[in-house]
Amino acid sequence: MGRLFGTDGVRGVANADLTAELALGLSVAAAHVLAEEGSGRSPVVLGRRSGDGREGSFEGHRPVAVVGRDPRASGEFLEAAVVAGLASAGVDVLRVGVLPTPAVAYLTGALGADLGVMLSASHNAMPDNGIKFLARGGHKLDDALEDRIEAIYEKHSTGAPWNRPTGAGVGRVKSYGEGLDQYIAHLVGVLPNRLEGVKIVLDEAHGAASRVSPEAFTRVGAEVVTIGAEPDGLNINDGCGSTHLDLLKAAVVEHKADFGIAHDGDADRCLAVDHTGSEVDGDQIMAVLALDMKARGVLRDDTLVATVMSNLGLKLAMEREGIALVQTAVGDRYVLENMKQNGFALGGEQSGHVIVLDHATTGDGTLTGLLLAARVAQTGRTLKDLASVMERLPQVLINVPDVDKSRVTTSGELQSAVANAERELGATGRVLLRSSGTEPLVRVMVEAADIAQARSVAERLADVVKSALG
Repeated sequence: MGRLFGTDGVRGVANADLTAELALGLSVAAAHVLAEEGSGRSPVVLGRRSGDGREGSFEGHRPVAVVGRDPRASGEFLEAAVVAGLASAGVDVLRVGVLPTPAVAYLTGALGADLGVMLSASHNAMPDNGIKFLARGGHKLDDALEDRIEAIYEKHSTGAPWNRPTGAGVGRVKSYGEGLDQYIAHLVGVLPNRLEGVKIVLDEAHGAASRVSPEAFTRVGAEVVTIGAEPDGLNINDGCGSTHLDLLKAAVVEHKADFGIAHDGDADRCLAVDHTGSEVDGDQIMAVLALDMKARGVLRDDTLVATVMSNLGLKLAMEREGIALVQTAVGDRYVLENMKQNGFALGGEQSGHVIVLDHATTGDGTLTGLLLAARVAQTGRTLKDLASVMERLPQVLINVPDVDKSRVTTSGELQSAVANAERELGATGRVLLRSSGTEPLVRVMVEAADIAQARSVAERLADVVKSALG
């Protein structure tokens, strides 16, 4: 079988790819890896040291897990399977219900839990779902931990026994309704100033932040108009949220709001719309927050971390403002790894995953929106004006399917074509070729001073990719 874990947990069509059986088995495996990891025990010898090679109960340690989900209908049975797996492995479970991914991450850390589990497929359509495991402290897993979970799952899915606790050794399950207020109090406590006088439209994507986000913005004084906040289990991300901004753009203009905020299904993303109805993407949001944090003296080493997919305009703007830009591979997990390794405070992606590491261990769409609103309130400037610190250069992305993506970095013909394109574009352009992590295709991205040049260069390179790798 192929690797179960993708770039953000295990994801697929619920009850087809992602079944109750898979959710239960993975949760048992995750219990043994993450509970042992959190307790400081050996990551090699798991469970009772009985000498029979079986994974089993946790000697001298009663693990605790926080489990949350987004509102998808499939989350109900998948949550039941995850809770059953964890409790059957001897883990006490705190069910926090429908909350954003960053809320589950925060509560995992705040409650001292050994692990967290979030059931969500983020911005994907309703039929999909996913399982994200979080380590102690609310941190996403590195590849090594995922590989260990997968290895234990595969071992026991083929019939290898494990020591099942009985009697008082089984895990207990409790609802933890206090989690919502605890998380909102955390968000409110982060803000440097209140939001009186700011009118905001919030698009909740009928997702996990439908209660959290409006309540948080209201508590700090904003006037709030809410759309996409009536989840029924079936309508998550359906024509709304961060992947469908048209409704938000229209609502901001209609209500004469200062700006709008859009989340995705699990609310770890934030995109914005200014008062004219124009989109403000993740790169622009990071630029605004970087300047704010630098002014407040909390942007450590005056450095922002972003991925190689961020617009060249972000790099040029940060250089002009005396802020270093460190770039990583695509994926918020790689941004986070770099931030943790180097002690940086702010990072994220163009897609709206923004990580403020002093206050969150994952991208947090509600926190990002609150900090953006605080900057607007504090300066008295419009979001359009604040975002103008960065000029987005025209960017063209072409996906080239059915090619040998493994040779994207070794083909001499392709490397020669890229070098020629880079010479043509000069200092105000950029070329990026990368293989997809999930599909047999190569992504060709070109930025240039004008859209016609970007499109022309991208199309030429796409043709070379087809001929060289096809």
